[in-house]
Amino acid sequence: MKRVQLINETHPLSEPFEARYCNTFLCRLRGLMFTPSIDPQEGLLMVQTSQDRINAAIHMFFMNYDLAVIWLDRSLKVVDVQTARRWRPAYTPAHPALYVLEAHPDRAADFHTGDQVILKTCAN
Repeated sequence: MKRVQLINETHPLSEPFEARYCNTFLCRLRGLMFTPSIDPQEGLLMVQTSQDRINAAIHMFFMNYDLAVIWLDRSLKVVDVQTARRWRPAYTPAHPALYVLEAHPDRAADFHTGDQVILKTCAN
């Protein structure tokens, strides 16, 4: 599976951050459900089929841990950041988003609304 490095141009990250690039229906459907935990240096970047609020909504059913959820628009600008609690029904971004980054809750402080992010493909 493709991996990308996320670089926050506005607020440089103190530690590297990589995510699995998830752009298929099955990958988005499964997300991080049923996984035991998430590493603070890793995440899941889900690419939606269109930029809006409904397609970018997530649920937290079948999750064993909380998540930092960072929503980005098509220009990779952060449009919302929330801490999603396990077993909650739904979280929707404040503004339309094309990308949904799910990460360890400690990573929520690394991203702020309005931050510009760059994606770089990681070497395998």
